[in-house]
Amino acid sequence: MGAFQRISVADAQAMMANEKVQIADLRDPASFASVHIPGAQRISNENLQTFMLESDFDQPLLVVCYHGVSSQGAGQYLAEQGFDRVYSLDGGITAWATTFPDQVARGA
Repeated sequence: MGAFQRISVADAQAMMANEKVQIADLRDPASFASVHIPGAQRISNENLQTFMLESDFDQPLLVVCYHGVSSQGAGQYLAEQGFDRVYSLDGGITAWATTFPDQVARGA
């Protein structure tokens, strides 16, 4: 059984600069549309199976929520499903947008 790791926004940004990273955003549609990390895909119970079918289990997976709490449980679940490297973003999108305001996308 796999396990997720917590990752700081700085370490996540460095990882994204060096390799292709899949980003799963757990937030609601309106919040996601308002601001998200470029390249992120919003996931929910409704599209989770499709997301898993279309994902590369060997690539890093960054799980994002509002403040970095919900992403831990989701990260553990995704690690247990077989993703090799799963990371929960400490501080969530709030910390990301505060630290890297020029590295956010707006609109779905």
